[in-house]
Amino acid sequence: MRIFHSGKGQMLAFFVPGFLLGIIFVNLIVKKYMTETGIFSDLFLSQFTSVQIDIRSYLPYLLRLRIVPLILLAAASLTRLRKAAAMLFLVWTGFTGGVAVSSAADGLGLKGSLLCAVSLLPQFLFYIPAFVILLWYCLSAPRTQWNRQKTMFVLAAVAAGILLELYINPGLVRAFINLFPAKA
Repeated sequence: MRIFHSGKGQMLAFFVPGFLLGIIFVNLIVKKYMTETGIFSDLFLSQFTSVQIDIRSYLPYLLRLRIVPLILLAAASLTRLRKAAAMLFLVWTGFTGGVAVSSAADGLGLKGSLLCAVSLLPQFLFYIPAFVILLWYCLSAPRTQWNRQKTMFVLAAVAAGILLELYINPGLVRAFINLFPAKA
């Protein structure tokens, strides 16, 4: 099984089972709770289009949401537990992704799945490479070395992702929701 020796293969080997576990969790374990109105409902989406996002409140939330996992993973990369931390991070990320996509599809069908995709853009085009570099280091160290260029890239990519998530993503999500108005 040579795939487990490559960085990408190792990452997928933990992310995909986590994603599948998230789907199974939603569809088999918490299915009865999915009938309640939640964020993946036409009612919530219709309310979202009229809400103005307060940047001063949203920024600290985004910083906690994006920076804390980065710092924890970076701190773990300095220990002997770096591989276990990377594996746990990948499984958890896959699991939460599976839960989100399944919940969205259950609540809104194809529109929900597309909403999940739109809600990741454009910021995840920056977050993913930043976290992949850190995860790759965790999985391949001590064979590889960390350097200043990797640090600068990860910090710049996460900063760009936060700015895009703060200023661009809400407009994209709002535009997507307006394309598919709520059912009456």
